[in-house]
Amino acid sequence: MSGKADPRHAGNGSTSRARLDRGRGALGPALELVHTGRAPTRAVLTAELGVTRATAGAVAVELEALGLIRVDARPGAAAGSQGRPSHRLAVADDGPVALAAQVHADGFRAALVGLGGRIVATAPGCEVVDADPAKVLASVVTAGAELLRTTGLRCVGAGLAVPSAVAEPEGLALNPLHLAWPAGAPVRDIFAEQVRAAGIDGPAFAANDVNLAALAEHRHGAGRGARDLLCVATGHRGVGGALVLDGRLHRGSSGLALEVGHLTVHPEGRPCHCGSRGCLDVETDPLAFLTEAGREPGPEVSLLQQSIDLIRHHYGDPGVRTAAETLIDRLGLGLAGLVNILNPDRIILGGLHQTLLDADPGRLRAVVADRSLWGQSGGVPILPCTLDHNSLVGAAELAWQPVLDDPLGALAP
Repeated sequence: MSGKADPRHAGNGSTSRARLDRGRGALGPALELVHTGRAPTRAVLTAELGVTRATAGAVAVELEALGLIRVDARPGAAAGSQGRPSHRLAVADDGPVALAAQVHADGFRAALVGLGGRIVATAPGCEVVDADPAKVLASVVTAGAELLRTTGLRCVGAGLAVPSAVAEPEGLALNPLHLAWPAGAPVRDIFAEQVRAAGIDGPAFAANDVNLAALAEHRHGAGRGARDLLCVATGHRGVGGALVLDGRLHRGSSGLALEVGHLTVHPEGRPCHCGSRGCLDVETDPLAFLTEAGREPGPEVSLLQQSIDLIRHHYGDPGVRTAAETLIDRLGLGLAGLVNILNPDRIILGGLHQTLLDADPGRLRAVVADRSLWGQSGGVPILPCTLDHNSLVGAAELAWQPVLDDPLGALAP
């Protein structure tokens, strides 16, 4: 820790130094508690860390000195409360940010994301994705670099979300089917090279977009508080899944876990890119919905937006309702199989799946309960994702993780 003296302990430097030393190992856990909203006051921070009040105070002051959090020493007592009110803690409004980038079948976007999952600034999205990943990632990093220049904020690193399984440790996008990128494209290395070329500080990371959406929702959204969180989502094309166990993404042995899009839910169904038939990937994504509803996709907006608009504004149309029910039933079969295998304590749905849940929550939950052993025994909560741009926020979480692990080491000059 930097050793800056807490003015509230002036005149007792040796005592303050000792408290700071004892709190060194608590810096990261303390920052994560504030980052995820689980420590809104110093009293809660003290209890969560299991340290003395003085040590928690020293830790909070040090995080404030690093420009990461804000400590409000005059919060005022809540109505009906007893005793001295505790200092309130919040992420710093003008603190560092992470550069977040997302690429999907219908475009790409860059954003700056602060602690707490706050999107500080976004660049206008692009709707054209070149078949050369280097060109696309150069464009999205350039947009992010311009955001950093105009805001003047310090950057801790960069994260990229892509609609593909990303193999570790190489950082290869194994199946970017809907991007026309070559299989096995070294997206992490390309992204890192572009980040360095743009003069952006900090490490660069890349991961699957649904994995990152799940991570963001677990820390800041609908998955907060879940121990074993299952996320299933369909964005612009295809279906992805992710599992968060005890606060960490379950990546599998090489980063390829939870490829739920290739669960078979309709054996005589549509051919899938994987060589099978009737996978979730081709039976419950936006193109599948528009096809079931007998609607020809138009070029004006994304397939996802066309599907969402059709359900929200024309659900009374018998053809639209029947198509939605067909997808709900097939999605329910897939979720039931996952519940039997994984026994999650919460399921969250994103993209078109979120809209299907909103349209008929009882039907989806009934299918899952009827077809899953654990669903029958107690019911698994199925909730919609709540964060806007959760994959972008999750991409930023990758860049924030080194800071959460070791704030002083990550931010040292």
